[in-house]
Amino acid sequence: MFGRLRRDVRAVFERDPAAKSLVEVLLCYPGLHAILMHRVAHFFYRKRLFVVARLLSQFSRWLTQIEIHPGAKIGEGLFIDHGAGVVIGETAEVGDNVTIYQGVTLGGTGKEKGKRHPTIGNNVVISTGAKILGSFTVGDNAKIGAGSVVLKPVPPNSTVVGVPGRVVVQDGRRVSPAGPPVIDLRHDLLPDPVAEMINSMLTNIKYLENRVRELERSAGADRTVPPETCEDGFE
Repeated sequence: MFGRLRRDVRAVFERDPAAKSLVEVLLCYPGLHAILMHRVAHFFYRKRLFVVARLLSQFSRWLTQIEIHPGAKIGEGLFIDHGAGVVIGETAEVGDNVTIYQGVTLGGTGKEKGKRHPTIGNNVVISTGAKILGSFTVGDNAKIGAGSVVLKPVPPNSTVVGVPGRVVVQDGRRVSPAGPPVIDLRHDLLPDPVAEMINSMLTNIKYLENRVRELERSAGADRTVPPETCEDGFE
């Protein structure tokens, strides 16, 4: 228990430059409070003391604005930054060294029983307002863009953006050649597929315009367009 506590506290210092001291982290970080209370609630949940577990969960929600169902499985080194509005469902599984920003939902898509929430791999970054809905896996080292709605599995080492979420980068992130994996927290530096498509269209239009000019010059065509004449003979 104390080993996990040290790992959770260390995760705050590793990923939040605003953290100044141990006392500040222990007293002023609702994400850490929510994780600690969840671990206690999860203990009672595994003992089938469901009411006690849910009461602790509801108290944690009231205190931190973060709702983690006591049945969720949380790995070590989870960092919930700010955290207001974060929801983690009953059958969700979160790996080690995961970073979650405010407004994230790890939810289901219906009233089905059994495994109905996502499984998050190790070293995953889930940006502000992202929704991951359904029973599937988000691979290790993945990055989910802000506001994305993810409805299908995400391969490892991928970046997902958009609604619905789509993979825009895979196996393109840098990996530390030695030592533990480097968690890329730059969730502001994500590709924009819409802008890329518009730029591609503009490039093609420019090419076609140049090609038309070349053909006109080679044919000696007069580019002067005669004025249109109305049916009554007036221009």
